[in-house]
Amino acid sequence: MIELEGVPELIDPVMVAAFEGWNDAGDAASTAVAHLDREWKGEVFAALDAEDYYDFQVNRPTVFLENGVRKITWPTTRLSVVRVGGEKPRDLVLVRGIEPSMRWRSFCNEILGFAHELGVELVVVLGALLGDTPHTRPVPISGTTSDPDLARRMDLEETKYEGPTGIVGILQEACTHAGVPAVSLWAAVPHYVSQPPNPKATLALLNRLEDLIDVRIPLGELPEDARAWQVGVDQLAAEDSEVAEYVQTLEEARDTAELPEASGEAIAREFERYLRRRDGASGPPGGHATAEGSDGGPSYRRDGPGGRSRPPKPPRREADQDGDESSEE
Repeated sequence: MIELEGVPELIDPVMVAAFEGWNDAGDAASTAVAHLDREWKGEVFAALDAEDYYDFQVNRPTVFLENGVRKITWPTTRLSVVRVGGEKPRDLVLVRGIEPSMRWRSFCNEILGFAHELGVELVVVLGALLGDTPHTRPVPISGTTSDPDLARRMDLEETKYEGPTGIVGILQEACTHAGVPAVSLWAAVPHYVSQPPNPKATLALLNRLEDLIDVRIPLGELPEDARAWQVGVDQLAAEDSEVAEYVQTLEEARDTAELPEASGEAIAREFERYLRRRDGASGPPGGHATAEGSDGGPSYRRDGPGGRSRPPKPPRREADQDGDESSEE
C-alpha cells in the first residue's frame, strides 16, 4: 500500500532516477540526481523498505553519531519532490538509491506505483558507463527509449541493445510494459580515469536532461569543477608518455568518427542549445555498465570495482581482440 500523504498535487511531473553501482561509472548519474535534489531543496516523501531489496553483506548499513546518540543509516532508495519555477513551472520526482540486490521486478513495480499515484508523465533514468572516450572531448551522451513515437518526438534512438543489463534497463522495460513513457540517458566515462567523482560527465547528463524536459537547471559550481577535473587529468596523463599517446589515439578516433555529424543542421542545433544556456545564465553518477559500439563510435567494456586515481597503462592492442562482449547502453 503506497501512502503519499503530504505530497501536493504535482504540475506536469517528470520522474528522474539514478542508482549507484553497476549503472553509475564515476558516480556521474547518482551525483546528477543529488545535484537536482540539493539545488531545488527536495523534500523526501518516501523510502523503500531496505529489508525487501538489499543484501546487507553487499551494501552494509552505516553507523553514525547524532548528538551523542548512535544511529544507523540503511541502504535504500528514496523519493523526493522538487518544484521548478519559472514561466512554465513543473515538478520533478527524484529517485535516488543503490541498485537493489534482489527482487528487481517488485522493486520496479513499487517505483511505478509511485509514478502512477503521482501522475508522472515521463520517466528519465540516468546512467553512466565506462568507455574508450578521451577525457579531452565532450562527454558522449546517448539517449534511448523503447517507444518509437517517443524516439521520433524527442530525437532519441530506439534501443537495440542485447546483453547483460542493470536496474536502469530493467526499470525502462518495466515502464514500457506499464505504458509509461521512459527514456534512458547514458554518459560515457573514460575507462582510464574511472575514479569518482566525474563532474564533467555529471554536467553533460544535466545538460542533456535540461534539453529533454525543457527546464533550466541551476548548475552551481559544476562547470568550474568540470574544468578543474579535466586540468587534473591532463596533468596526470602528461606524466606518462604511453598514456598521453593513448589519449591522442582516442582523440583521433573520436574526431574522425564525428566528422559526418558536422552538418549544418547539427551545428545549428548545438548553437541553439548554447544560446539557451547563455540566456539562462544571464537571467534570474563496483564494476560499471559498459557497451561496445558498432557504428564507429567509442567501444566500451567492463571495469573492476576499484577506481583509479591516475590513468593506467593503455591496454595492449592484442588484448583488445580477445573479447567482444558488450553491455548496457
